[in-house]
Amino acid sequence: MRLKPTLTWLCMLGMAFTLQAQKKHIFTEGLFLQIPFNYGREAVYADPFLGKFYQKGFESPIEGKAWNGDAESSWLKITTDTAGFFRPQRNAGGNLSNPNNPPGPGRIAVQTENVPRTPMPQRRGFGSSYLYLTYQSSKNEDAVLNVKGNSAVLVNGELHAGDPYRMGWLNIPVRLKKGKNEFYVRGTFVAAELVFSEKPLFLATEDLTLPDIVAGRDNSALMLGVTVVNTSNKVIPKTIIRSTVAGKIVDREIPTIAAHSTRKVIAAIDGSGVRQVGDLSATIALVQEGEVKDEQTISLRSLDKTTTYRMTFVSDIDGSVQYYAVNPAIGGDSADKGLFFSVHGAGVEALGQAQAYESKDWGTLVAPTNRRPRGFNWEDWGRLDALEVLGLAQKSIKHDTKRVYLTGHSMGGHGTWFLGATYPDKWAAIAPCAGYPTLKGYGSADGIIPDQGGNALENTLLRSSNQSDVIAYATNYKPLGVYVLHGDADRTVPVTYARQMREVLAGFHPDFNYYEYPGGSHWYSNESVDWKPLFDYFKWHQRKSSNEVNEVDFKTSNPGISASYYWATIYHQEEALAYSHIQLSRDVTKRQISGRTNNVKTLKLDISEFGATGTLTVFLDSLNVLQPSLAQSIDGHIYLEKQANKWELVAKPSLANKGPQRNGTFKEAFRHNMVYVYGTQGTAEENAWAWEKVRYDAESWYYRGNGAFDAVADKDFDPAKYVDRNVILVGNAKTNSAWNTLLEDCPIQVVSGQLKMGEKVQAANDLGGYFVYPKSGSDTLSVGVITGTGIQGMKAATANQYMAGASGFPDYMFFSIDMLTNGASGLVDVGFFNNDWSL
Repeated sequence: MRLKPTLTWLCMLGMAFTLQAQKKHIFTEGLFLQIPFNYGREAVYADPFLGKFYQKGFESPIEGKAWNGDAESSWLKITTDTAGFFRPQRNAGGNLSNPNNPPGPGRIAVQTENVPRTPMPQRRGFGSSYLYLTYQSSKNEDAVLNVKGNSAVLVNGELHAGDPYRMGWLNIPVRLKKGKNEFYVRGTFVAAELVFSEKPLFLATEDLTLPDIVAGRDNSALMLGVTVVNTSNKVIPKTIIRSTVAGKIVDREIPTIAAHSTRKVIAAIDGSGVRQVGDLSATIALVQEGEVKDEQTISLRSLDKTTTYRMTFVSDIDGSVQYYAVNPAIGGDSADKGLFFSVHGAGVEALGQAQAYESKDWGTLVAPTNRRPRGFNWEDWGRLDALEVLGLAQKSIKHDTKRVYLTGHSMGGHGTWFLGATYPDKWAAIAPCAGYPTLKGYGSADGIIPDQGGNALENTLLRSSNQSDVIAYATNYKPLGVYVLHGDADRTVPVTYARQMREVLAGFHPDFNYYEYPGGSHWYSNESVDWKPLFDYFKWHQRKSSNEVNEVDFKTSNPGISASYYWATIYHQEEALAYSHIQLSRDVTKRQISGRTNNVKTLKLDISEFGATGTLTVFLDSLNVLQPSLAQSIDGHIYLEKQANKWELVAKPSLANKGPQRNGTFKEAFRHNMVYVYGTQGTAEENAWAWEKVRYDAESWYYRGNGAFDAVADKDFDPAKYVDRNVILVGNAKTNSAWNTLLEDCPIQVVSGQLKMGEKVQAANDLGGYFVYPKSGSDTLSVGVITGTGIQGMKAATANQYMAGASGFPDYMFFSIDMLTNGASGLVDVGFFNNDWSL
């Protein structure tokens, strides 16, 4: 799938030229250390180098010197290749030369193919490297660090996020000190440079989130996303971002930009003055007190209503601007046409995904973004993005609600398997193309989800990833049409994955279709996704309405992700995040519901189809018979709770307890427009760590999720100002003065030198941890906590990749700094709150 060069592409070339014109320092030599570390799709991580670095007495590297008394692992000299990349060989110095596989320096970050790179799963014990670079500065000065191919970098001891996919637009402002500045780059095959900008505040236009101006639509209030870079050591408040499009000028105030930071902000644009179809130039400018601080030219597209276009929106996840692509139906949308939902592969833009399809006369195609071309594997916030876009599309595009279809390619094939099993009542049929079912057998730069942990605590952590294992709840596909398409010569995602799912479906599914494209590689043409028999299969299927569904066979591992299938809802579990299963039948005429449940504590049933008077008979698990009056329903629902060996009719559970509206895990806190609150009441080192952690998460969230969040100091935190938002608290009860305001009643308490879990108290200075707890006064909001009992524990909590897609985190986990060296054996406590949020 090819995308035509546009003015956007040319503007990005212009931005690259602008940066090149500024003073630069390109790193060409350094030292590298081959050392195993493990970051991946689980809460446990191990990084012996980082563990040692966080200990006192760490010495700077010297060529040939063993890093930890181990002669097998010494710092070796390395220089860049002709492309400017460090390419260390395993067990040797120098560069790995492979003319048939050059790196990608200088590539513009525009997706040109629908073919993702061959995945490179990280396995435990995989030998990788740290790269040590230095820069001698004649003075204290500001610069922008750009590293490609790394997963993280320490700059004079402070951790920053990396650019593992070599996108090239992750610009990190840093403060250089006079003398030697040290950089420890985690990763292999990297390029690094310092850029000394002439402007302390500027717009970086390599990474725009753009809308399209579409004829016949209201184009007067569009939004785009653009990155603002503050290289100074001052907070930048009260800045206006001004757009000018076809003579229409719009000003919008942007959030405060912290010192030495970047933030993607929203610019409002008025495209109502555009009268012609085609590419057009526009300007955006940063204005302070009437003075223009920076101005850049960008390009926009003006399209007719039949062309595939981009639509931007403000996300409920974090208040950032995102987009989705629409391939309009021939003749326009209408109430009798279908809606096709297509999820893209790794590295593919949503626009490119939508453009791979010919327009259909019987439906509109919508492609969400997963927040980024690689994003979150359609899990976690990628899943939330898909649900957001589906909701927006269903409201704005006329369609037949019984004709909603899901498909996708490669990583989007996984997304199709995952979203199809997780929300089976949303689709009439699904069609995974070249997809893998789970992240237990197939990974990417973030690795795979292990089958087993190193000990019981790690196994509890891995239970948090159960929702990703769709094979375990594949019976959810039973009511859906399923069409599996895969090239039989696919080397990127081998056809064995499709054959695996064919065997799974054959065990229970009455209506699935399977086709292996002869000689088909991973991407053999647009027919890799736009396959006529697939869409013909879609035509034969319709989604059922609730009154047509009398049999429910549904599984979930987390009611906070997926709780309901039509009229039945798994409201509470007996064992948190283990699989829950309901198999229910209803007979409306006889007014009966019967069936079996597993790992279900509370069940919610919609009984509105039975009418408002009379009695309903409910018989579950061969236990007691219940005969509630239909008049006892609460808004058409009844709630049943399993108590010992019988079911009881109960009142509607308190929303203060766990439930579909808020069920935990730690990652649940990173939504609802979360705001970070960092501690300033600790030691100077603890306070510095708190801000470092906020900045690291902000960089990671921007890179992975195309987003941004607010961050405020504890002393400036006003709960009334953030009453409708989640809070991420950084620090402990001593170092963060907002702790008692937010967590006074929490059974987990952390102070300097002590972790208290209910009545259990552990004294230690090196424990770090994460947990989530309900936000007081809200039925849906949460407080996420990143904490430690001392500076070493806090630092141990810094680098964990909970923003990796499908990584499993429970409600709470605590660990010592030993985890960085020894992995799971460093875990201290791991688990889930009860349904009433008690321990």
